[in-house]
Amino acid sequence: MTKMRTVDAAVAILAKEGAIEAFGLPGAAINPFYSAMRSHGGIRHTLARHVEGASHMADGYSRAADGNIGICIGTSGPAGTDMITGLYAAWADSIPMLCITGQAPVAKLHKEDFQAVDIESIAKPVTKMAMTILEPGQVPGAFQKAFQLMRSGRPGPVLLDLPFDVQMAEIEFDIDAYEPIAVEKPKASRKQLEKALDMLTAAERPLIVAGGGIINAGASAQLVELAELLNVPVIPTLMGWGTIPDDHVLMAGMVGLQTSHRYGNETMLASDFVIGIGNRWANRHTGGLDTYTAGRRFVHIDIEPTQIGRVFSPDFGIASDAGAALDGLIELARERQAAKSLPDYSAWVSECIARKGSLQRKTHFENVPIKPQRVYEEMNKAFGKDTTYVSTIGLSQIAGAQLLHVFGPRKWINAGQAGPLGWTAPAALGVVRGKPDETVVALSGDYDFQFMIEELAVGAQFNLPYIHVVVNNSYLGLIRQSQRGFNMEQNVSLAFENINSPETNGYGVDHVKVAEGLGCKAIRVENPSDLPAAFDKAKALMDEFKVPVVVEVILEKVTNISMGVEINGVNEFEELAERGEDAPTAIIALLD
Repeated sequence: MTKMRTVDAAVAILAKEGAIEAFGLPGAAINPFYSAMRSHGGIRHTLARHVEGASHMADGYSRAADGNIGICIGTSGPAGTDMITGLYAAWADSIPMLCITGQAPVAKLHKEDFQAVDIESIAKPVTKMAMTILEPGQVPGAFQKAFQLMRSGRPGPVLLDLPFDVQMAEIEFDIDAYEPIAVEKPKASRKQLEKALDMLTAAERPLIVAGGGIINAGASAQLVELAELLNVPVIPTLMGWGTIPDDHVLMAGMVGLQTSHRYGNETMLASDFVIGIGNRWANRHTGGLDTYTAGRRFVHIDIEPTQIGRVFSPDFGIASDAGAALDGLIELARERQAAKSLPDYSAWVSECIARKGSLQRKTHFENVPIKPQRVYEEMNKAFGKDTTYVSTIGLSQIAGAQLLHVFGPRKWINAGQAGPLGWTAPAALGVVRGKPDETVVALSGDYDFQFMIEELAVGAQFNLPYIHVVVNNSYLGLIRQSQRGFNMEQNVSLAFENINSPETNGYGVDHVKVAEGLGCKAIRVENPSDLPAAFDKAKALMDEFKVPVVVEVILEKVTNISMGVEINGVNEFEELAERGEDAPTAIIALLD
């Protein structure tokens, strides 16, 4: 056996487990760990400007590709507390991520030492495991357990806290004898899946709701295969968007109060059976449960047993990994196809396609200042099917989900449940690390963009190129819209006369100057006819300089985006598409 510091053992474990991409900020209490990374040489480290930003970078990296686990590293005390928002975002969306913090020496943990905080207790509610490792000999086992937990069952983040003296202590460790602990995932039985398929084929108008668990399982191809075998339309959730390409004949649209399609909501209301796979029935998807569940039966398949029945009781529930369930359902469907016992759902599919070709929102507006719908129309034209979009929250994200198109898994990366402002830019940088040489386009409102704007410098320093579309209405637009019910507009304006940038015309922060000051390129667009050229220029600048490129679009200040409180009561604030030219980039040309 070889004697080494615990941190050298930990870094060797990271490499053997395949976690080789780290984001963080060094400091006194974590310097031993950084010295171990330097000695090993196999872990790439990206220096963030804020520890919360580092946590979102690690989160974005984890979401970028199957099997990725991003690492976030920080010194003690406030570094750990800064990570909590990142841990929450990963926990809420079932994303594996490893956070590592330095800590005061064990003997000083109860002495209110400088930057010593009980980060284990703080992080426990938003992690699968949070542990301050008090004994050097526990370090290898703690890291081994962390990786098993992150990958088993419902994935999620882990935080390991390393006191300084524990990091420096020496232990006997042999990395060649180290083996990962087997990952544990429940698997549906044939009997369970037969019952689920019996219920589906007994229906006249069935739907498959595809959740983010399918993407986590790397099972999007199986989802499409099952849908095609059964000829049953698919409703992806926001986290499951991309499990089936938007242009697939069986993609029936998204459902919900905000990030939904008109045709998706109408198709859900017309259905009589729903099988949800790897989804959690989020409230922004369902709206009022009485409306959502009336007149239809439900089967729910999820990897986490306690998720079944959490929001409403299905008619039948199965605890299973989404990939295992889909594999089993495909086998059964093939058997029934061979026996010619599958129902013919072609009339139902045609009905869903007709809705998709008629219930559309208008995007082609010529207004100046620009209406946001036009931005997404031009983005559809400018960016191809290989594009990965990154967004988090706000009217920009809601309208983007209604109007953009996604053509594969992990091509819409979104902090869904937590929705923390500021997540988009650092997460996009993590996605670029996870998808080198691919096109990454981030989407933010001005407030989300301003939250962690300093992280643009990380993209400039480490040559992490992506395009960041910032739709600027100088408002907290989603909050302003939600205040309409209170007949007020309070504390939501970001507008002011910028004495250093009169060209911003009262819109406040000069995002172009700030982005350029942080080492990036930036373009401002004020007329919708200039959007195509701006996107072309942004792509050219990104290719030439290998840095983030900001495209700021000056919007009308007051815009209301389609949303409601029930899936049968979404308010359409703008005129709807009546002719093909009203929605020229709709996934199906509008039937005039």
